[in-house]
This record gives sequence, structure tokens and C-alpha cells, in this order.
Amino acid sequence: MHTVKHLKGSSSQSLPKKPSGIRSYMPAMLLASLLGTYLDLYFIGKGMYYFPIRPFAAIFSINILFTLAVLPSFMIPLLKIMKNLNGWLKGMVVLSISLAMAALERMAEDIGLFVHAENWHHFYTFVGYSLFIGLISAFHGWMNGKKQ
Repeated sequence: MHTVKHLKGSSSQSLPKKPSGIRSYMPAMLLASLLGTYLDLYFIGKGMYYFPIRPFAAIFSINILFTLAVLPSFMIPLLKIMKNLNGWLKGMVVLSISLAMAALERMAEDIGLFVHAENWHHFYTFVGYSLFIGLISAFHGWMNGKKQ
């Protein structure tokens, strides 16, 4: 004989809890890492840039330290900051960070960590990071059930 227990006052099953803390950022970190890796593979394959100094250079044509560690880790504080901003202020942060990435890219070139093709413009980096950050932020909001 089987007995069935019913919850008092509840006619439906409870929904699983949403992840909290760092676990809520894991999907966005994974997407940032995968997207960054594939974009680097694409642009390196097209000859648009390369990394003369990188970990495991004999195995990987991309800088795996950046795409697997730096980029996803960078997304946590950025997403935390963006969560507390609204409208145009959020857009200004995205544009500012994208501008900073273009400037950092130029500095990385100056010290020999990064080499671009002759027809590369740092404006591409600015636009690319603006889209990248917007996409990751939107994905993070969607995964966590709220507008980012």
C-alpha cells in the first residue's frame, strides 16, 4: 500500500531554486569563455591578429589564459556593477569599458603581446566589446530571470 503526502495549501510542485552567488554567474562566464575562444580562433584563422607570446604556444594559436581565465573572471564584477545600473548609465559603462579594451589592446601591441594585420582598426575592438558585453549581460539576465 502506497501513501501519498500532500503539501498543505499547495496544489502544485515547487519550482527549483535559482542559483545564487557565484553559481548564478557560471553560465555567463562559460558563454564569455566560449565566445571569446571562438572569436579568437576565427580572427586568427583569418589572419586579422595573433598572439606572439602565449601559454602553450606550440599547441594553441590563441591566448588560452585570456579566453579561459581572464575574460570569464572579468565578467563577474562587470555583471555585478551592471546589475545596479539603469538605462543610459549602463550603456555608458559598456561604452567606457569597450573604449578601455581598445586602449589596452593598443598597449598590448606596444609591448609585443598582440599583433594586428595592417587593415585592423581599433574601432573594431570597441564595437566588438560593446556587442560582446551587451550579449553576455543580456544572457546573464535571461538565465537569472531578470532584465539586465
